Amino acid sequence: MRCPKLTELPPPPAGKTGWPWTEESQSLLEIDREARSRPRVSVITPSFNQGEFLEETIRSILLQGYPDLEYLILDGGSTDNSVEIIKKYSSWTSYWVSESDAGQSDAINRGLKRASGAFATWINSDDLLCPNALVRHAFNVGFQANTVYVGFCAYIDQYSRQIFSHRGAVYSLEDLLRIKEVWRAEAYRGHIDQPAVLFPRALAVMVGGLNTQNHFTMDYELWGEFFLAGARYEYTEIPFGMFRQHDAQKTNNMLRQTQSLVDTAANITKRASSLNGDTRNEILAALETYQATYEKNYWRGTGRLAKLGLPPLVVNPLRRLKAVLQR
Repeated sequence: MRCPKLTELPPPPAGKTGWPWTEESQSLLEIDREARSRPRVSVITPSFNQGEFLEETIRSILLQGYPDLEYLILDGGSTDNSVEIIKKYSSWTSYWVSESDAGQSDAINRGLKRASGAFATWINSDDLLCPNALVRHAFNVGFQANTVYVGFCAYIDQYSRQIFSHRGAVYSLEDLLRIKEVWRAEAYRGHIDQPAVLFPRALAVMVGGLNTQNHFTMDYELWGEFFLAGARYEYTEIPFGMFRQHDAQKTNNMLRQTQSLVDTAANITKRASSLNGDTRNEILAALETYQATYEKNYWRGTGRLAKLGLPPLVVNPLRRLKAVLQR
């Protein structure tokens, strides 16, 4: 699919300016003599009732200026205005559907299997691609087999205002598994930002795609599967994706996310044949300690009695009694 020009797309809603409303990426065809030989890139957007952000997401992908872009939207049967927005841009999409599914991971997996690109990524319906993300990557970095690329990720608020920029620092499977020292390091969190990742599509299909039973850290688990399969990670200087922070996203449930993160890391650790026995046991012990410490600190932040050090066994009955009396 050829990326459309800005003038070909429907006009933006009143008052919307800047990327990707009134600005577009440079065309790769204008700067790269080898543009037509670049591999096809597939972008998948799982969607469900996020019509507030969806049009901005779609435009940020369509306006990439990349000569062979395949764009698939898999909507889970939205009941807001999402389907209306998708239809508005359906002429420029490679495939779209709106039907009940088994969740976000299921939608992405179906998109990966249906797609035909050599490289792929998914951009959730509240996130964006940066302007010129694919053009800069193709022209300045290129595409190597069995390589997972990680660029910079801009964190934005619900109004698309940038908060800060971040790039991961995970260079090995062991880095990935060290949650306290690397993934969530206090000095500089090394976590990999999902919207900033571009990976070989066949690799994702080969490892089975996303785990549909993992609802909080499925992307982390996929990065681990890539490492286990022998993939190489390369960090680029390209501003690639935008991650939107807002109140409705499930990443705000930090306790459940942390529990999922530790469980997933422990599972990968047990399966990693590249780790010797001592290293494996040390990582598992560190994960157990991290989770216990996190849960303890989290509990202390839930109220005055918890902060004083009283345990849930004492505090929770008192809270339930207070709630009954207040009713």
